[in-house]
Amino acid sequence: MHVDMDAFFASVEQVDNPALADKPVIVGGIKNRGVVCTASYAARKYGVHSAMPALQAHKLCPQGIFLPVRHERYRAVSKKIFTIFAEFSPIVEPLSIDEAFLDITGMEKIYKTLPDYACRLKKRILQQTGIHASVGIAPNKFLAKLASDLQKPDGLVIVEYGRERQLLEHLPISRLWGVGTKTAEKLNALGYREIGDIAKTTIAVLKKYFGIKTATHLWQLSNGIDERQVESERSIKSIGNEETYDEDIEGKVVIERKFLALAGKVGWRLRSKALKARTISIKVRTNNFVTYTRSVTLTEATNFDAVLYDTAKKLFKDLHFVGKVRLLGLTGSGLVHIEEMSLFVNDEKQIKLYKTIDAIKMKFGSQSITKAQLIEKK
Repeated sequence: MHVDMDAFFASVEQVDNPALADKPVIVGGIKNRGVVCTASYAARKYGVHSAMPALQAHKLCPQGIFLPVRHERYRAVSKKIFTIFAEFSPIVEPLSIDEAFLDITGMEKIYKTLPDYACRLKKRILQQTGIHASVGIAPNKFLAKLASDLQKPDGLVIVEYGRERQLLEHLPISRLWGVGTKTAEKLNALGYREIGDIAKTTIAVLKKYFGIKTATHLWQLSNGIDERQVESERSIKSIGNEETYDEDIEGKVVIERKFLALAGKVGWRLRSKALKARTISIKVRTNNFVTYTRSVTLTEATNFDAVLYDTAKKLFKDLHFVGKVRLLGLTGSGLVHIEEMSLFVNDEKQIKLYKTIDAIKMKFGSQSITKAQLIEKK
């Protein structure tokens, strides 16, 4: 089973403010330099979609209601939803804040029919959060995720065993996982328009144009084959934050100040998950959309804001960059659980300091305590 919340961020805003129901709500993109995070279905009728530049969204839907992103609120609602998931399956694989796979193998004694089970889940989510969910049930993950998207919003599609190819036959090849614009253009040039066209060929033929790995992937998915299991424990590969600025920034002092803010966010997120990062990376995008990345692996993993900040400063200095910046990012990877590491005595004061900071943030919110350098002067 794949469960996906419908227009999640926008739906949360509409639940919190019923006056926004059925209105073209657009979360994110409130400033010219931002991007749309989520658009309600009323806004999507105008062509607005996630990841769209704010300027374009404003042009397409000038009457849209643009709202700022409230991550903490969305995480709180997400927590309720995933608690419900756990009641319907012992194996839940999160894909994002608002969607997950549920392995319902062996649950036949609990539900009367598959539609009954799915409807019960959808009803519980709606009752407890006020948000509609779309559900796809199928023999494998690829088909379940595809099915959940076919009848949005508030959809329910069940793909029974033996009907996999029937579902896929006339769908466009863009519906296949991993088929982006370039791959789609290449497939179209070869005469493949629908998924069924690929299913009718052979891996040997596809191999001539794509290589054995991609050829096998395309052929298997086109025939409804996906052997991946639902994994309840997905390891986090990295934790980071990036920010696109309303106006281009420049100058060592200003940029370092921005990295200080990013270090505070990344350090907080690492500590909240009991993780430390061995590799620190920065991302710098210029006003001309040229992107630079630099990284370094530390001798000792960290989740201290100060270490993250100092490392980011050094990486940026070594870049020898001069010019205007549109976006900055800071990421920690090579993650290690704190309990797996030995703590040195000289870390004790720092550990106590960050425990105090984190306790304040947990009680009063992530913005309740900050560096004095980050307070805007009036």
